[in-house]
Amino acid sequence: MHRRILMRAKKGPFDVYSPEESYEHNWIGENNGNLVFSHAAHKLLRTATAEIASTEFKVNPRDADMINERYDVYVVPLANAFRRSYAHRVEAMTKLIERLRIPVVVLGVGVQTDVHGDREYLRPIDDVVTRFVRAVLDRSPSIGVRGEITEGYLRTLGFSAVDVIGCPSMFLHADNLRVEKRKTALAPDDRLALTVSPYVKSMAKIITRHHERYPNLRYLPQDLKTLGTLLYGDAPEDRGKSSAIPIHTSHPLFTEDKVRMFVDPWTWMDYLSGFDFAFGTRIHGTITALVAGTPGYLFAHDSRTLELARYFDIPHRVMKDVPADVDAAQLYDEADYTALNDGHKARYETMLAFLAKHDLGNAFADGDSAARFDAQVRATTFPPAVRPAAATPPPALLERIQWLHDRNTELQAEAETLREQRLRSRVKRAVGGPVRRILNR
Repeated sequence: MHRRILMRAKKGPFDVYSPEESYEHNWIGENNGNLVFSHAAHKLLRTATAEIASTEFKVNPRDADMINERYDVYVVPLANAFRRSYAHRVEAMTKLIERLRIPVVVLGVGVQTDVHGDREYLRPIDDVVTRFVRAVLDRSPSIGVRGEITEGYLRTLGFSAVDVIGCPSMFLHADNLRVEKRKTALAPDDRLALTVSPYVKSMAKIITRHHERYPNLRYLPQDLKTLGTLLYGDAPEDRGKSSAIPIHTSHPLFTEDKVRMFVDPWTWMDYLSGFDFAFGTRIHGTITALVAGTPGYLFAHDSRTLELARYFDIPHRVMKDVPADVDAAQLYDEADYTALNDGHKARYETMLAFLAKHDLGNAFADGDSAARFDAQVRATTFPPAVRPAAATPPPALLERIQWLHDRNTELQAEAETLREQRLRSRVKRAVGGPVRRILNR
């Protein structure tokens, strides 16, 4: 049966945009971790009979009739959507879903509160979440959540049709996931990948310590603002500033060309596959390392990161329990991937059962569909890593300047067209008024 799937995703897995375009139009959806789970979901569902379109994160209730007509199912992979700062977007999604007549499948959503699952902190969004979940369950047999904290929260709201399925990103290679340490101990000259959530200030001393101790450390940022800083330098309000967190061009990781950012998951995974260890606060930075076969370790700083680490048995510590003098070699030594590896097949079966319950196909059980997806990835040329502007080769910088020049010319032309349209509109109103008065005499 041919299935037309509309998927909530910023872009499709084979849509290629330059770093400059990605920054201007936010093709990473604020955080390139979004692409990791949406592209994995795309691969999982792309059977020979499935046609998948991306929403580009557009949510407009007025599009409901068009969606009902063109698509058979609306698939919604989500991250930490149940949080205070995202409530207005959840409301917008709810208004759209309430007007849909097709099935709606939430492929993993998480709540965001502290690591203890603070219930009181979530009270202000109870009504918003309740309305969203009710709208989904009116069109779906269950809602897929990322972990036990989100499941517990939805149960307190009175919902029982809740399935814990984790995140699609961990199933990029179906049930084939095995993470092994390649060496018995981590040495100072080994390759380390660091992830940092810029708002987790307790990372400052950890960053400084590892920068001093490990010369082959690389920082892999994920947020849109840092992408802009890499491309164009500090924003006007940040110029001349410094911080122990690598958010300004003055930071040693920037000045020493030790920052790399990717606008596609595939290049990101290829890069990480050459590292010995990855650690830090970013859950999808950690998952990207794991699916690339590189040992990863998470500092869980809130409920959304903690519940995924628990569900997938990802080696982790709660951030408040991480001392400032922690050493990656110690983390590497204590990291045990036995439970992650041994439990993966069962977790994958749970995901497949969820898909079957919602009448969704599975590309890995559909002949060579998954292999064709991988072949298309290999056949597509994606942009390389974005490095600090000061370390970017002159030809690449010249291309960036030319792109900015061309874009500026386009914007000037668009502005001129708008001015002309406004002028014509004013002239029309000015002339039309006297004419109407004469005719009305």
